[in-house]
Amino acid sequence: MRFGLVLHILVLLIMIKIGVLGVGHLGRIHTRLLKEMKDFELVGFYDPDNANAQKTMDELGATRFTDMDKLIDACDAVDIVTPTIYHYQCAEKAIKKSKHLFIEKPLTNTIKEGKKLRDLATEAGIKVQVGHVERFNPAFIAAQSYFAQPMFIETHRLAQFNPRGTDVSVVLDLMIHDIDIVLSVVKSNIRKISASGVAVVSDTPDISNARIEFDNGCVANLTASRISLKNMRKTRFFQRDAYLSVDFLEKQTSVVKMKTVEGEPDPLAITIDLGADKGVKQLIFDNPAVEPVNSIKMELELFAKAILNDTPTPVTIDDGYNALDVAYQIIGKMESVSNFTG
Repeated sequence: MRFGLVLHILVLLIMIKIGVLGVGHLGRIHTRLLKEMKDFELVGFYDPDNANAQKTMDELGATRFTDMDKLIDACDAVDIVTPTIYHYQCAEKAIKKSKHLFIEKPLTNTIKEGKKLRDLATEAGIKVQVGHVERFNPAFIAAQSYFAQPMFIETHRLAQFNPRGTDVSVVLDLMIHDIDIVLSVVKSNIRKISASGVAVVSDTPDISNARIEFDNGCVANLTASRISLKNMRKTRFFQRDAYLSVDFLEKQTSVVKMKTVEGEPDPLAITIDLGADKGVKQLIFDNPAVEPVNSIKMELELFAKAILNDTPTPVTIDDGYNALDVAYQIIGKMESVSNFTG
């Protein structure tokens, strides 16, 4: 017992040495949070961009490494926040040195890279977490206990135009967030995917709609646009006797449930008369409490816990690969019917 207690205390005192690869806008956020977290010791960062590097040193006092390999060697874990095209190159180096890995979404730039990375991580036996941050949105967290096999899901992720990110399709830029959310909720294999998209201001689709049909009968209809006049990140879930609305942007969750009325309904209640044979349903409105959280900080904290406790990461490399796979199936469907213009 005494040895076990000592061991437990030692584990709690361990700090994970971590380095950040890429300190653009999001990378600097990660760097700042990692400096503040008790489970991490920030060793430094690597970024070949001198402007990004200088800004990070000035604002955060973080140590710059000019050699990526030296930074990786000095760490227990690596946080990859580079542009997607460099994800595989950086992750391969880290995994081959047996370093735990946090990697921003999408997992890799191509399916081939994603599969190779997944195989390498499995062989190395290291922890990998993919940065699908919407899993940790407080509105989505508040909805978790209400999910009971949704059968129709509708998502809208609309953004005002921003030149950053237009080097990839809107599917990889925006829709992949909702693909991951849908896959995390629907526990069934995909039966069919159909999609359409239009390139309006860039060389790849700027607006896209996809329909995903699952073996259990669930249908998900996803829309993503980066040329909208307003921002929207809302998902609606429909299931037996319930409707859930999750607003990822405003961080609000609302639930409408239907309950069979026994006897005479409350005269003040909102009811639906389904007919003589089906009775009366009462509508019950519920707005679950949405506890404010820093979603990026939470995902990094859970990454640390997975390392320290030797437990699975909350968003595994398989999760990241599956979302990427579906995203490329959607892109393939758009290309196959030639229904977008470049």
